Amino acid sequence: MSKTNNSMATNPLRSGLGISAVERDTGLSKDTLRVWERRYGFPRPGRDALGERLYPLEQVDRLRLIRRLMDAGHRPGKVVGLPVEELQALAERGPSATASVATGSGEHADLGRFLELTKSHRVEDLRRALSEAALRMGLDRFVADVVAPLNRLVGDAWACGDFEVFEEHLYTEAMQGVLRTAIGNIPPSSAPPRVLLTTFPSEPHGLGLLMAEALMALEGCRCLSLGVQTPVRDIALAAEAQDADVVALSFSGSLNTRQALEGLVELRKRLPAAVEIWVGGGCAALKRRPPAGVRVVGDLALIGSALSQWRDQRATSSRGDTNSVSTPV
Repeated sequence: MSKTNNSMATNPLRSGLGISAVERDTGLSKDTLRVWERRYGFPRPGRDALGERLYPLEQVDRLRLIRRLMDAGHRPGKVVGLPVEELQALAERGPSATASVATGSGEHADLGRFLELTKSHRVEDLRRALSEAALRMGLDRFVADVVAPLNRLVGDAWACGDFEVFEEHLYTEAMQGVLRTAIGNIPPSSAPPRVLLTTFPSEPHGLGLLMAEALMALEGCRCLSLGVQTPVRDIALAAEAQDADVVALSFSGSLNTRQALEGLVELRKRLPAAVEIWVGGGCAALKRRPPAGVRVVGDLALIGSALSQWRDQRATSSRGDTNSVSTPV
């Protein structure tokens, strides 16, 4: 008996739980656990003798706490990477303000309805409801007050396992269609800057790009979108062919940081110095340390001020060039 007890005490299977047990214990699906492991670096399971995931008990306790916070309205991306002390402090503060977004009153109450339509696969009803909201609110407010928070809610629902991959794709296609139609209804402009919009080859997400295009078009820019996943060489060629003043790139939080940084360095070398590179999106590393010659527009709400600065600088430069020309005697 003693020998058996000693064997059990040293058996690694006794030091943690398998993924099925963690799913039952925390309410977090297996897919969610795997996605978090890749995206956030937590949980960090070991492996048993058969190569199956084995979750240490302290990580399971932390996962339970994260699930409680999510139920209170916190977003996974904001809490999954936090140490347990900060998680406990958040839990003591009560529900997050995020919880009111999908359940609030007025226009924010629509966000819950959009999620419901997506989850019930009523795609035509979803498109119609989104289009009506865009018309009612105006495109700028629609992008800021509906598209941006709704993207976050859909991403969180997918990360939690509440949305299947195909449901996230249904939402994305519906929203892209609504945004493209709205952008197409904006009267064309020839005012500078001329903006080329795209993403790098490893970035398949295009909603952020469309949101930026919508706001830039409303500001009177002449926009040309290449869509997503354009090779760096072709971005440079298109910028030259279209005489672009600005190349705008969107990066999601899931993009490999090294690929993003290396691509931006290469693109900067290929473009004339006068052509600016603007980047935005959810890639936090770019906000912390962007390459030289790259401007980070960290929030969609800052696009208007960025354009105003560009135009002021261009106007100042033009006046300087005019003053430098000598008058013939």
